[in-house]
Formats: sequence, C-alpha cells, structure tokens
Amino acid sequence: MHKASLSAAFAILVAEISVNTGAALGKGLFPLVGPEGVASLRTSIAAVILLVLIRPWHVTASRSQWGWLVLYGLSLGSMNLLIYWSIARIPMGLAVTIEICGPLAVVLLTSRTRQDFLWLAMAVCGIILLTPWPGSDASLDPLGVLFAVSAAVFWAIYILCGKQASRIGGRTAVALGMATACVVTVPFGVSHAGEKLLQPDVLMLGAVVALASSAIPYFLEMLALERLSSRVFGVVTSSAPAIAALVGVIMLGEHLALHQWAAIALIMSASAGCSLTSRPEKVAEPERISTELSA
Repeated sequence: MHKASLSAAFAILVAEISVNTGAALGKGLFPLVGPEGVASLRTSIAAVILLVLIRPWHVTASRSQWGWLVLYGLSLGSMNLLIYWSIARIPMGLAVTIEICGPLAVVLLTSRTRQDFLWLAMAVCGIILLTPWPGSDASLDPLGVLFAVSAAVFWAIYILCGKQASRIGGRTAVALGMATACVVTVPFGVSHAGEKLLQPDVLMLGAVVALASSAIPYFLEMLALERLSSRVFGVVTSSAPAIAALVGVIMLGEHLALHQWAAIALIMSASAGCSLTSRPEKVAEPERISTELSA
C-alpha cells in the first residue's frame, strides 16, 4: 500500500479509537446526566464546533435538498440517542456490532453480487449469536438489543438521506445535520437532566466527549477520504466493533463471552468482505457518509 494510503488508513483507525473512547467517556457520565444528557451534550457541543469551523451560512439548496437535510439530521440525532440508551444496558462493543448492521444492510441492498449471500449469511449468524434467547445464562438485556437494532435502522436511514443531503456539500451537510440532530437529543437531555447539563464539570466532560466522538473523527476521516478508495475505507472502518469491544474492556471492564467475540468477528468479516466485493460506483457514497460522526 502507498505510504499516503497507509497514513490515511492509520488516521481512520485513530478516528475509530477516538469515537469509541468518547463513547466510553460518555457512558461514565451516565450517572450524572443519563444517556439522554450525554447525547444532548455531544450533539449540541459538536454542532457549535462544526458550525464555527465550517460556517455554512450562505448555503443554497432547493426545497427537496432541505427536506433531505432535515431527515438526515433527525436520523443522526435518533441514532445518537438510541445507541446511548443501548450502551447503558449492554456492553459497548456489542451495541456497536449490532449498530453496524445498518450500513452493512445498505451496502448489501445496493450491491447484488453472488458473494453478497455469503456476507449476509455471516452477518445473520453473528446476529443470532447476539440474540438474547430466553433462558440463556449469557443473554443480553432485550431492551438494550432493541435500542441497538433501532440505532442500526436509523444509521441506514442516515446513510440514504445523507447521500441526498451531501449534494449541497458534504461538510456543510454534516454541520447543519448535527445542528438539526439537536432537535431530537436536546429535549430529552433537558427533560432528564435539566440544569445539571450546565454544571461546569459536566460541560467540560461533555466537550471532551463531543470532541472525541464527533469533531476529531470527522476531520480525520475527511483527510483520509481524500487518499483512500471507498473499498479500503470500508475495510478499515469494519474494525469498529472490535475497537469498541476492546475500549469497553479496557475503560469500562466490559468483558465478553467467547460466543460474543465470535459474533463480532462474523459481522466484521461480513462488513469487510462486502466492502471488498461490492461495485465501487454503488457503495462509495454510502460508505463515505455512513461513518461520518457515527455513534
């Protein structure tokens, strides 16, 4: 691999580590402001940062493009809120593994090759291993799984709407989308945590979460996307569940059972394989936008 491509791939890995470190720090804030408060702080602070840096004040868009942009932002806010509800109940690595099935499903539906059946089968096997079957000693909280599945659905919607919204400019769409996401998250955060959100220590930690989970990864990915093909980008980002699981073990003490690690490996392999074998012209745009500022 070319040296520039290697540095770009490394930037993506750093971005993934940053996202999941931010998520782990956010989980540490749950006792103070709850998942709702953390989602609210992350999106609102990230929105301010992105709006100041990108300054999308003079954007011109059609009514249709504004509609897609609003849907994009609302799905982003819903995805953030749901994934925080999920990691409050199940290990972070497993929540991210389930959530990544959203973009995987989009790629499978938009690229129909023979290999897709193999990737689909691997993903289904991984999901079966994570399913909280009644009576299982290692079963997961069903509500936590349901929230992660819902986050996956909204991630898929986010990709599809984002593809349309990005026609006004990718960076502009992300900045305005993050601001729109606050319409979903902030009411929940204020309702749950109220004035606690304005405490200096909470605001400071919230800013760290926003930087680690959104601002830093976004700019690293934007730099990497200029040097990597969409296929390589998709393969590298397929490591997200493993990174999330490792961060969960190291920072939160969330140790996983052997079958849960197997499920992570299956879904990661399905995602990486799908990225390698799908036709570039159909997956490049969804892959690009699916990872920007993801939960």
